[in-house]
Amino acid sequence: MLPEPPLQNFASDNVAGAHPKVMEALAAANAGSALPYGEDPWTARAVERVREQLGADAEVFFTYGGTGANVTALQTLLLPHEAVICPSDAHINTDECGAPERFTGAKLLDVPTADGKLRPEDVQPLLGPTHGEHQVRPAVLSISQVTELGTVYTVDEIAALAELAHAHDLVLFVDGARLANAAASLGCSLREMTLDAGVDVLSFGGTKNGLLYGEAVVYLRPELAARARFARKQAGQLPSKMRFIAAQFEALLTDDLWLENARHANRMAAALADAIGGLPGVVLPRRPQANSLFVKLPPAIVPPLQEWSFFWEWDEAEHLVRWMTSFATTEEDVARFAGGLRHLIEQQSERIIRTG
Repeated sequence: MLPEPPLQNFASDNVAGAHPKVMEALAAANAGSALPYGEDPWTARAVERVREQLGADAEVFFTYGGTGANVTALQTLLLPHEAVICPSDAHINTDECGAPERFTGAKLLDVPTADGKLRPEDVQPLLGPTHGEHQVRPAVLSISQVTELGTVYTVDEIAALAELAHAHDLVLFVDGARLANAAASLGCSLREMTLDAGVDVLSFGGTKNGLLYGEAVVYLRPELAARARFARKQAGQLPSKMRFIAAQFEALLTDDLWLENARHANRMAAALADAIGGLPGVVLPRRPQANSLFVKLPPAIVPPLQEWSFFWEWDEAEHLVRWMTSFATTEEDVARFAGGLRHLIEQQSERIIRTG
């Protein structure tokens, strides 16, 4: 018999609910009336909290979700004859149903990478002379921090990309759905990893770090935000009752709750890696750098393990799966999941012995 499955599964960090302090903030914001579309005290306070982390001159625009944040940002930075350079497995390229192309009219120039991270030598070939009006013009360099493969750019790596981008009049945009996890992993401030490293525009994720919903688009170069409010409205990302997103961000950015949540999620990923390390047939191509594990499993193990506690396969041909941890993952969840995996591996071994 398999043990009890974990209460929190490892399919994604957005399977978790909202942090109790965020729910308290929502309940408090629900009292009385407030002007819509950000003309409320919660939004004003939340914007100041973001600026405390990312720079006093930052322009901040709250949106509902990650795709909406990316679309809002890119729509303000691109003309239809321009292009975005990004990793081939970038979220904007693989998981947003073509929304960036639809809303910007621009092209994505996707670059294969071994670990999800772009490097200057990967980008340089796309920055050479073009055939005039016959080719799109790169205008944005986009990276994810944390990447879709769970890797984390160092501050120096981001700075090198920023230097290259600016030398060619490109804007550096960071998809920061898991920006908090990256800061926790690197042990640096959000500002050191973004503004000080040369990032121009970023999204700051909340949904995967304890919010019910909500992301922020942050323009570290405020002049780039001239069209942002119009792009956000056209993309359907202007919340009427914005106080309910702003109140969540205010809670997240109070007493470093954002960092506490991210550190916990990262620790749980490391704990899960330790718990399954050494199991027969289980291969970790790399130690988790943030809150995700990519693991190669024996093929026969995957379906029953998914049925018992669901997760997604990342690369079926390679038998590679992805497990994500969150602020809500507990040590008990880790122990139960590792126990279930161990049980299935032992069952498979016994079956092989019996059938000879």
